[in-house]
Amino acid sequence: MKQANRPPSAISVILLFFAFGCFFGAGYGITFMIYHWTGTPPEFWTHIISGLIGMILFIGVASVSRLIAGKYSKGIQQHHVMQSQLLNAMTRIAQGDFDVFIETWDEYHHNDMVAGINKIAKELGSMEQLRQDFISNVSHEIQSPLTSISGFAALLKNDTLTATQKNRYLGIIEAESKRLSALSDNLLKLSALETGGEPLSFIEFRLDKQLEEIALMLEPQWSTKHIAMEVDLERLAIQGDEGLLSQVWVNLLNNAIKFTPEGGVIRVILTSDQTNVRCRIIDTGIGIRPEDQIHIFERFYKVDKSRDRALGGNGLGLSLAKKIVELHEGQITPQSEINQGTTFTITLPKFHPVK
Repeated sequence: MKQANRPPSAISVILLFFAFGCFFGAGYGITFMIYHWTGTPPEFWTHIISGLIGMILFIGVASVSRLIAGKYSKGIQQHHVMQSQLLNAMTRIAQGDFDVFIETWDEYHHNDMVAGINKIAKELGSMEQLRQDFISNVSHEIQSPLTSISGFAALLKNDTLTATQKNRYLGIIEAESKRLSALSDNLLKLSALETGGEPLSFIEFRLDKQLEEIALMLEPQWSTKHIAMEVDLERLAIQGDEGLLSQVWVNLLNNAIKFTPEGGVIRVILTSDQTNVRCRIIDTGIGIRPEDQIHIFERFYKVDKSRDRALGGNGLGLSLAKKIVELHEGQITPQSEINQGTTFTITLPKFHPVK
């Protein structure tokens, strides 16, 4: 609803006439100075020129004032708009909506705050996506063994099954139960390591003996596939968490055994220099494609999902191994070619301050 135009007040009229008087007086003063150098024209033209100069001064000052007032008013309006956008963005973020982006304005003096809120929204959105992916992956990994267990348990109710069939179904149920237990165990270990809930216990121990013992422990797996296990271990001791590092070698050797065909070769080579030790686990397996190598340490990532599930993997072994190596201030790097095998190189500091 439009408001009716109000007539100007008496004070406004007085101020307007006062301004006119001032500017015309200024125009008279300027012309008087000019006439001092050029000479005085007839009185009629004197009044005309003085009035024109006064009018020009009045219009010029009024235009500049209006421009300044307009810019000031626009700045205030933009400030209020930006404040409203910032408040709205923070409210949406607080409510869990991270799809927020605020455009910056050149005239706004707090663009650093705007950039900060945009960055917060982006980072929180990425974390939310990771959380959703994690929940989806965990649900998928749990659902698969539970479906198998439920299905084969239902089949066991059939009284006509032979002893051989029952044993086969029970074997599948047992294997799926172990896979479910391993998934839960790995998730708990990863969570404990990332939150510091499982402090590392550094001791000095013989790394070559540990690798030799693990290779012998896994002999039933690699000997069944007629894989040749070759070890070349330098005699050396390191400082580290013996139990956690054992999981690194078990995970890596298990993967090598899984993906190396019958009659293949697995080599474990341990060397050192003055400060570091390097363990290389080399297999002659199926290899990893270049586009997959950048993802293999991500949780639940599987190069070949159907084949890895058939072999009992859950996509957490390499994530766990990488985390343990990093906690020891080391590095783990893969090198692989399709059908040419894979090499994992683990570099660890030889001597670590005992914590």
